[in-house]
Amino acid sequence: MDAIERVQSAITMVEEARSVPLSASCVVHRGELLEILDQAQKSFPVDFDLAQQILLQQDQILEEARISGDHIIAMAREEVAQMVEQTEIVSAARKESQRILDEVDAEAKKEREEIEAYIDSRLATLEVILNKTLEVISRGRDRLGGLEENHALSELAE
Repeated sequence: MDAIERVQSAITMVEEARSVPLSASCVVHRGELLEILDQAQKSFPVDFDLAQQILLQQDQILEEARISGDHIIAMAREEVAQMVEQTEIVSAARKESQRILDEVDAEAKKEREEIEAYIDSRLATLEVILNKTLEVISRGRDRLGGLEENHALSELAE
């Protein structure tokens, strides 16, 4: 029990004490009240010393709290700055990746068109060759057909 609790206990004891009729006085047990007040008196120096130490340390405690608060705020600002930086980095990376994808798509489209043009030219060349080959075959068949007719005519003439 500290000094304040002991003083409060003494006050309660006086408030609850039996009244003397026709007087503002009351009857309390002198030994109990003196013991409570004596303990309170002994507690006061300890409590006062503790209170004075707290008062003396108040500035130091407040300074430590301010420094700690400043440190926490600085750490929070750094964390926010890192988050913002990471957000900017992520955003820049997304933009760069989209730019690269667009370049790759454009290059793929260009190469596809070049390949299709090359294939078309090769097929056109092959078509010309095949048409000439068909013409040669057709003329050859025509000659063969003409020879057979000539041969058939010569047999008839004989």
